[in-house]
Amino acid sequence: MTSPRPGKKRTAARKARDEQARALAADHDGVAHRGDLRRIGITRHHIRNEVAAGRWGTVGNQTVVIPAAPLSQRARLRSAVWEFGTHAALDGVAALQAAGLTGFETDTIDISTPHRVPRKRMSGIRHHRRRIMPKVITAGIPRIHPAIALIAAAARAVSERQAALLISLVLQQRIVSAEHLLLAWARTGRIKRRRFLEIIIADACNGAHSLGELDFAALCRKYGLPPPDRQVVRRTPRGRVYLDVCWSAIGLVVEIDGGHHGLALHPVDDALRQNEVVISGNRVLRIPVAGLRINEAEFMHQVLRAFALLSAAAA
Repeated sequence: MTSPRPGKKRTAARKARDEQARALAADHDGVAHRGDLRRIGITRHHIRNEVAAGRWGTVGNQTVVIPAAPLSQRARLRSAVWEFGTHAALDGVAALQAAGLTGFETDTIDISTPHRVPRKRMSGIRHHRRRIMPKVITAGIPRIHPAIALIAAAARAVSERQAALLISLVLQQRIVSAEHLLLAWARTGRIKRRRFLEIIIADACNGAHSLGELDFAALCRKYGLPPPDRQVVRRTPRGRVYLDVCWSAIGLVVEIDGGHHGLALHPVDDALRQNEVVISGNRVLRIPVAGLRINEAEFMHQVLRAFALLSAAAA
């Protein structure tokens, strides 16, 4: 009986390594850490040969792509953490994406490490060295707690509009609860855009109540509108309806939508409520409270135009 040829042995060994490596990478979004490969007997020499043959790929110093293919977003996030060492964690938008955020894309991945970790520059990655590392979630891809990551992401956003969008999306998708966001904000020290974030977080977490009747009355004075009626209650087939802002004499209603209005069945309730108000003969303008903070003039000029049209019709 003849023994297998050396070439066949090498081929069988390579296939066995490839199967092991693919199984490892499959559990990590198509990528594997060199250290994990080493622990199952796959050396730098083996990796170099697979990459040279075009079967595997590499990203940075620690990440091996198995099989060679474009990286998914989760693979990019995982690789970014690996490249910055064992104490690294996703931060900002990247941490929120790892937690499940959809509908918001960015080309930059934020990574945080303890301050003692030397600064490192990599294309597409922004390195933050924190003197005090916040709570890190280690299940899955290591990431900063989403409430803290959201505040950081909003502070780093390119504009106030983008910051407000992020806060709204994260709350609507229930990645962070209003309670956790308020608690994290209460513990936040000096930060960029603090005054704006203080307002927008209160708006998003507390809804239209954070704006308050007196605030909207002040806006009316600022734009030359008469003060609206206070505490207007209408009876409808669905019961009592409390109107946020109303000029009863001309039938103009303004509904201020807080951050909670996009959650669960709120859109259904809002539609039923608005329909009843319109059926009773009123015109209804809807203003998201975040929109009022960012586009105050545009929304208030819409109110002015509606007020002028309905006043002329009632004359």
